[in-house]
Amino acid sequence: MEENQFEIPKLTKVYYSIGEVAEMFKVNTSLIRFWDKEFDIIQPKKNKKGNRLFTKEDVKNYHLIHFLVKERGYTLKGAKDKIKGNKNAVVNQQMVVQKMSKIKAFLLQLKEEL
Repeated sequence: MEENQFEIPKLTKVYYSIGEVAEMFKVNTSLIRFWDKEFDIIQPKKNKKGNRLFTKEDVKNYHLIHFLVKERGYTLKGAKDKIKGNKNAVVNQQMVVQKMSKIKAFLLQLKEEL
């Protein structure tokens, strides 16, 4: 499975719209809504119109779900179980994979320059 070079951009806003979150992850808004219903760790607020407003924590949790499902190939049930089992371990694993991907990209660039 090819490693995804996805990273969360610096989160500067208090709330993000569903379109902004979908754009960050390069997925359709329908997937964001689906994951919202499937995972308890996603709890967006809703405005008077019923539009979802996602916090920085929600975006970080989406990143965790994206990592497990899209990058690691977990099923939704498997991802839920993994997060419930030990969320901190998953976060640490995710950070290690990101750092290793950066190192790999650096080494490949270095190789090209030699």
